[in-house]
Amino acid sequence: MKLSGALVLLGAALLLTSGGDCGICPAIKEEVGLLVGPSVPDYLMFVEKYKNDNATLENAEKLKTCVDNKLTEEDKENVLSLLAKIDANKYC
Repeated sequence: MKLSGALVLLGAALLLTSGGDCGICPAIKEEVGLLVGPSVPDYLMFVEKYKNDNATLENAEKLKTCVDNKLTEEDKENVLSLLAKIDANKYC
């Protein structure tokens, strides 16, 4: 699946789970920002606040490493842009 398709699915899933209120949970916005951001330790500290066990933290580190290795800076900017557009949409 291409990044654009994944972003559309993310947007649709967020809309459906919000019950029509497009406001994105602040914790999700923070998590996505940290996930596409430059710091592995910051992302792991965020995950640790919600689930502090070795398996979860190992998976979170693998996910962050995968994101860092697979997504370009442009891809990461597009993810953040999508979140900002969803948040700013006047119909939400």
